[in-house]
Amino acid sequence: MAAMTTFRVWAPRADSVELDCGDRPVPMRETDQGWWEIDVPEAGPGTDYAFRLDGSEPLPDPRSPFQPSGVHGPSRVVDHDAFAWGDQGWRGFHLPSALLYELHVGTFTPEGTFDGVIDRLDHLVDLGVTAVEVLPVAEFSGSRNWGYDGVDLYAPHRDYGGPDGLKRLVDACHARGLGVVLDVVYNHLGPEGNYLERFGPYFTSFYSTPWGQAVNFDQRGSDEVRRFVIDNALGWLRDYHVDALRIDAVHAIVDTSAVHILEQLATEVAGLAATENRPLWLIAESDLNDPRVVRPPAVGGYGMDAQWSDDFHHALHTVLTGEHEGYYADFGALANLATALADVWVYAGRWAPSRGRTHGRPPTGLPGWAFLGYLQNHDQVGNRALGDRIGASLSTGRLKVGAALYLTAPFVPMVFQGEEWASATPFQYFTSHEDRELGRLVRQGRRSEFAAFGWSAEEVPDPQERSTFERSRLDWNELERSPHAEVLEWYRSLIALRRRTPGFSDGRRDGVRVRYDEQARWLVVERGELRVAANLGDTDQKLDLGKGAGTVLLLASDDAVSVDDRFATLPPDTVVITGPASVAQ
Repeated sequence: MAAMTTFRVWAPRADSVELDCGDRPVPMRETDQGWWEIDVPEAGPGTDYAFRLDGSEPLPDPRSPFQPSGVHGPSRVVDHDAFAWGDQGWRGFHLPSALLYELHVGTFTPEGTFDGVIDRLDHLVDLGVTAVEVLPVAEFSGSRNWGYDGVDLYAPHRDYGGPDGLKRLVDACHARGLGVVLDVVYNHLGPEGNYLERFGPYFTSFYSTPWGQAVNFDQRGSDEVRRFVIDNALGWLRDYHVDALRIDAVHAIVDTSAVHILEQLATEVAGLAATENRPLWLIAESDLNDPRVVRPPAVGGYGMDAQWSDDFHHALHTVLTGEHEGYYADFGALANLATALADVWVYAGRWAPSRGRTHGRPPTGLPGWAFLGYLQNHDQVGNRALGDRIGASLSTGRLKVGAALYLTAPFVPMVFQGEEWASATPFQYFTSHEDRELGRLVRQGRRSEFAAFGWSAEEVPDPQERSTFERSRLDWNELERSPHAEVLEWYRSLIALRRRTPGFSDGRRDGVRVRYDEQARWLVVERGELRVAANLGDTDQKLDLGKGAGTVLLLASDDAVSVDDRFATLPPDTVVITGPASVAQ
């Protein structure tokens, strides 16, 4: 029986729509609410097609499942049911007890593909990772990009391996017991190859964003735009067997509807999870310090399962590095880190100097696992002028302290690619826009942005240069060399300790107590009988671990650390973890 494909497109702004799928364009019939469709015999999987609006040049399908020739080329029909999945026994992963690993497909391996990532999955299993978080893979212009300039939201990037490549990666992760979190961007689209506005009111000038017009979630015509986004999210979870979505910069989503787009998404994802018979998670990136993001809709929340916590990152980063530029000016004291460890956010109704206003609200009653904790991520590394990692400015000892403090915190920890061995390669901002003028503007904007911080234009890498991308590739040969091998063993030990110790991974915040001395620069984190004691000062410190502490040494970052009775002696830039004897067994 010949294959039959029904082509449909929402194009309310067109008076006529033609399907370009063969020898000549074929008129499509208008149905309702701006939709057009046509049935085409023998146009099965692998068929290339495009749409012509009022006699225009061929345009890609807004819901294109594959763009084999890039953002300006034709779309291709994909049969999602044709892939031979091997994960029938997979039942998902548990986010509250998870350890995430954030990676960028293009720089994670020399191949820069989904299949290249598969070749390194065993390293992640050995490390103790439970879920892989993949930076956005939706089709973007050119071959090199972080992924946040995607324009064909339904189409996995062709140079990474396209739809089947992503499915092979997810299937391989599940075969190794790894969940998959996919980063998606619904607050804006990339500038090149973005043809959505030609079809319908996908954007609105009623609001402005850092990227221009806002995505239209609440103005005229927004019902279909919301459906476009919701269907995209459901498609990744259903058709690609992805386990969770990380939703980029939800603070840049403007929606004044009675039912916020995030709440609608959470409701429909919950319905899909019931059908799929596995948990599906939603993780938001938010700059608002607003607990409403992760509270359930029944109490006025948006229903996300977790959100990133930049306050914790900033507090930890500034304590370790002493940096105070930009938004780091709001942090730097041990008191800030102590607050973040126990209360999630430093700014939860406090005046924030860099913002010039009161910021945030307390996350009262919410568990630690509703928040992600991290020492590094793609933003905090890549949005530095040189894309330098925190290890470039820290001693190995101080880097170990940072790792211990976040991997024993009550949050869901996330490791950034290469962090686990103190990779010396940077993660710089790179693009490969085909539009030369756009490339020039990106280059100029990047250099102007950092001029305010004292960087000369010559020092800021050109995002369009291939060398900027190549410098950002991980060097897997580092793993066997010093100090990388030492740091990798430290991470493996910390992660193993966290996974076998319920007191570290239970996410309860009510039992977290933090003592510190701002002048002497030491910190003791108490979690029941467990203790994490760190010395960031210039001299040896003898620290009282406190009443009720288990005094068995579980892990120390240096052989010179000693534990005697309820006291720990720590040289500068060292950390020790103690607990009851039952944990050491």
